[in-house]
Amino acid sequence: MAEKEHTPLAPASIRPSSDDQEAALYLKKIHNKKYIKCCGCILALLLIQIIVVVILIFTVFKVKNPIITMNSVTVDKLELINGTTIPKSGSNMTLTVDVSIKNPNVASFKYPNTTTTIYYHGTVIGEARGPPGQSKARRTMRMNMTVDIITGTLISNPNLRSDAASGILAMNSFTRVGGRVKMLSIIKKHVVVKMNCTMSINITSQAIQDQKCKRKVKL
Repeated sequence: MAEKEHTPLAPASIRPSSDDQEAALYLKKIHNKKYIKCCGCILALLLIQIIVVVILIFTVFKVKNPIITMNSVTVDKLELINGTTIPKSGSNMTLTVDVSIKNPNVASFKYPNTTTTIYYHGTVIGEARGPPGQSKARRTMRMNMTVDIITGTLISNPNLRSDAASGILAMNSFTRVGGRVKMLSIIKKHVVVKMNCTMSINITSQAIQDQKCKRKVKL
């Protein structure tokens, strides 16, 4: 009898044992735990940084109002009509305004031209412009501005004779300083400081008395 041909059998598929599966799952759990811990550490560091920045913004880096102060106003020139207390027409009358700007911030305060306007009974009789400058961190910057009074406008005011008879000229001044506080190249804050002052000029002594000022800050 002819021998029967035997077809070779296909090798049986090798299935992973239960021990191998458990080991793989165990390694996967360890990997996931490390990944979660790593992500948690990164998020915690980011959260700490955000908290620190927020605390600094509301404490150390909080933008504080610059303080503008009118230290003094000096009458430099005041020519009077002989025997009277009325300024001569066409003469020069000059005021020197001493202003200081205090910067309480930890960053510098830069400002463009400053302006000071002098009023007499609501009428503008003089204006001065100060140069641009910079008040360093937690420092005070002082400047002097010269105001040339328009004597023609002053003399034409109907209140001048009665005020001159009393020897006192009541005036008002308005000073405006606008600038910017910049911290860490991130925080930029525009600040405008306005100051209104009332003052009385003693015509005889040519000195300023009874000066009162009010400040207003706009952030």
